[in-house]
Amino acid sequence: MTACSLTEFIWIWDRLQNLTLPRHHQVMARFLSGLVRRRKSGLLMAFRNSGKSTIVGLFGAWLLLQNPEIRLMILSADHGLAKKMVHHMKQILERHPLTQNLIPANRDEWASDRFTVRRLSGQRDPSVLARGLMANMTGCRADVIICDDVEVPKTCDTAGKREALRQKLSELDYILTPDGIILYVGTPHTYDTIYCETAGGFLADWPTLRIPLVKADGSSAWPERFGSGHIEDLKRRSGPNKFASQMMLTPVPLTESRLDPDRLRFYTGELSYREANGRAVLMLNGQRLRGVSCWWDPSFGSPDGDKSVVACVFTDENGQNYIHDVRYLTVPDRQEATDWQCRAVCDFVRSYYIPAVHLESNGIGKFLPALLRQALGRACLNCSVIEETSRRNKFERILSAWDAPLMNGSLWCHERIRQTPLIGEMRDFIPNGTAHDDGLDAVSGCLLAEPIRWGYRSFGQKNLEWRF
Repeated sequence: MTACSLTEFIWIWDRLQNLTLPRHHQVMARFLSGLVRRRKSGLLMAFRNSGKSTIVGLFGAWLLLQNPEIRLMILSADHGLAKKMVHHMKQILERHPLTQNLIPANRDEWASDRFTVRRLSGQRDPSVLARGLMANMTGCRADVIICDDVEVPKTCDTAGKREALRQKLSELDYILTPDGIILYVGTPHTYDTIYCETAGGFLADWPTLRIPLVKADGSSAWPERFGSGHIEDLKRRSGPNKFASQMMLTPVPLTESRLDPDRLRFYTGELSYREANGRAVLMLNGQRLRGVSCWWDPSFGSPDGDKSVVACVFTDENGQNYIHDVRYLTVPDRQEATDWQCRAVCDFVRSYYIPAVHLESNGIGKFLPALLRQALGRACLNCSVIEETSRRNKFERILSAWDAPLMNGSLWCHERIRQTPLIGEMRDFIPNGTAHDDGLDAVSGCLLAEPIRWGYRSFGQKNLEWRF
């Protein structure tokens, strides 16, 4: 082991390259050294082209200098990215004056995606190994895992991919030795990023270093390379979302979505039911409700396929729309999918005093109207089933339903819906895209349908009359 600090190791390398050591590189070096000293895993985020990959490569070479027996794994979104980092570390070891004694006499284990330095032990694992995110890692062991750009657009542009990414990364604990550390390095590429150190996030409570391009006082984090004029030019060329994400490390969607969930107005109130002069009266948030639309877009509800979604939207006397609930119906047994979902829709109808359900009868919906009517009858609910056949392009239908109420501020959403996939669907929505949009489609059906008003007599009786 050498007494050379990481900062000194980097300074020597920079001198060889006729470079100076920028201040933010010194900050990175102190942060990484602290993780090793405390045996803590951590997250390093710095603006694009900040030189963080160079620093991480030097960090890996320095770790081998400190302990040649250590095993490092470089994990990236694909194998090619990981190989670039491994190649960078090899170059450093070959050229840095303090690491010459680490170069093995036999170059058999000096490959492009893995290499082994001169060491005493006969471990079967190489000193440094490159792996793509989806590669088979069975049998691998590592003392340090560097996750370098595992979140990129192709691994996080849909909710399903983000979930798969988290699942794959959660398996790293089985590769890491008991006292090992994991270092995440990257920039956010989605609003629901893994690089979220706040409570409830994927990396909650992890030691984190964030270096945005523009500091809190408005100055540049690297003024020698990114002056004020260069920064303004970057903003113009990259656009606000990409600049915020890649240069300021603020989680936002990199693609411009037409459906901005930040335009929703959230509320926490629940329905209040009473009768006045024989008429059913529903109140919400102090407003008397004029009517309701309920839409069921059915499917078999399989975890990997289209979702079966039922939604309801209430309208008050001032023309405000309230997305009160959106339920994603999943069933464990496909054989009982239709019966189970019909009972779930009946429960939905009873909970929110719904007088009619619009049922999209495309696909499996052809068989459901009769089954749903039977289920409603068994539940003693006087609720109509209105069969709908969609002929309009789905993306046009979603945009025509959502655009106007979002823009004019008349669309409210219950807080419970934050816990559903709907908000993520809004952020991911791109016309003609491939992201899930089942909840968006169900709500768009509600928004486009004419709200059904309540009539006379109380809800829940078989002789209940609804006014259409």
